[in-house]
Amino acid sequence: MSDAPVTSMTPVTSAHILIVEDEPRMAALLADYLKASGYTSAWLANGLEVVPCVKARRPDLVLLDLMLPGQDGMSVCRELRLFSDVPVIMLTARVEEADRLMGLEIGADDYICKTPFSPREVVARVKALLRRSGHSAREASPLVLDAQGYKAAWQGAPLDLTPIEFRLLKALADAHGRVLSRDKLLDHVHADQRAVTDRAVDSHVKNLRRKLDAATGGQELIRSIYGVGYRLDLP
Repeated sequence: MSDAPVTSMTPVTSAHILIVEDEPRMAALLADYLKASGYTSAWLANGLEVVPCVKARRPDLVLLDLMLPGQDGMSVCRELRLFSDVPVIMLTARVEEADRLMGLEIGADDYICKTPFSPREVVARVKALLRRSGHSAREASPLVLDAQGYKAAWQGAPLDLTPIEFRLLKALADAHGRVLSRDKLLDHVHADQRAVTDRAVDSHVKNLRRKLDAATGGQELIRSIYGVGYRLDLP
């Protein structure tokens, strides 16, 4: 399986789209447009890899090309419908009505012709189908984290965080909506596990809050839960 050719900065709570397309340039174009709209993606080029991938990674939506090596899109869709209700949008160069109807009859949720091809239309159909299928809550978050590069951004604007602040934000984001105790956050303050105190955590959280407040226009993203710890609430 190949990762889509996009960067590692991904929204914290984005929907995950599986692109099944044997043309690398088209797959890369779709990945770029999906990323710009706040979605993460992965790319497969062979139809035989789709069913195992869906079972293992459970994507939120599949963009499925009709003409694929290994196994064609129609057969793949039939197999998917034996065990999964994941939304499927078929992509194909075929324009005949019979092909479109067959794709819908075997379980595809939507059908887009590649001629002419519009990646913006694909993204619009993805958004609409995710809303209809109840996945709208998982659409793009304004907070973006890059764990490898220790980079963070809010609505596309970089956040100037220290490594400790980034680790704290990452820990809170991973536990989105749940309270993390100070003891739990202590584990993320220093990579070398040096001895630190609760007060040090409070100090770092205070600095992180100040930077987030400046970036978000005063939104209170990190909340103190008295006697327990901290919680990150994303809009």
